[in-house]
Amino acid sequence: MRTRLKQVLVGGLAALWLSGLALAATPSPEVLARVQAKLDGLRWLSTDATVVAAVREYNANPSAQAQGMTNDTWKGLTVLDPFARSLAKSPLMGYLKGKKGDSMSELFISGADGGKVGFFSKTSSWTHKGKDKHEQPMKGQEWIGPLEVDKSTGVEQVQVGLPVLDGGKPIGSVVVGLAVAKLK
Repeated sequence: MRTRLKQVLVGGLAALWLSGLALAATPSPEVLARVQAKLDGLRWLSTDATVVAAVREYNANPSAQAQGMTNDTWKGLTVLDPFARSLAKSPLMGYLKGKKGDSMSELFISGADGGKVGFFSKTSSWTHKGKDKHEQPMKGQEWIGPLEVDKSTGVEQVQVGLPVLDGGKPIGSVVVGLAVAKLK
């Protein structure tokens, strides 16, 4: 009986982890120190002229597809969808991929409305509006998330959020996932 209960519990926990529903946890002080060190080296993203120009353009003139996009519609798109591919293959993302660090498991940039301006790989949600990872940067503040297994990448990571600043004013957000196993 005890062995069967243990098998059920282990199987249930494995199923939760595999489904991406593993509980998020507070990073250990050691991991948090490594995340903070990486964050120090990512602040340039907040004021990079190419990033700021792309977010400014998105905010001023979002495409019809971006305006009509919802999280439910987004989840139904494949990575090969022309709209999703256009965001991953944009000049902005080509520029940023050339600056990608080994510890970056994901990166996405959002406009003021939370809609995606670009990303390294398709995100699980179109908008993160209403979530701290977007809302804190929109207040001009940095954000550090919990230790989690990311649903879109399957990597154990900690996400950090930064404001995109235009003349000191937040106009969007940048979220970078930092792979814990690659933090040095």
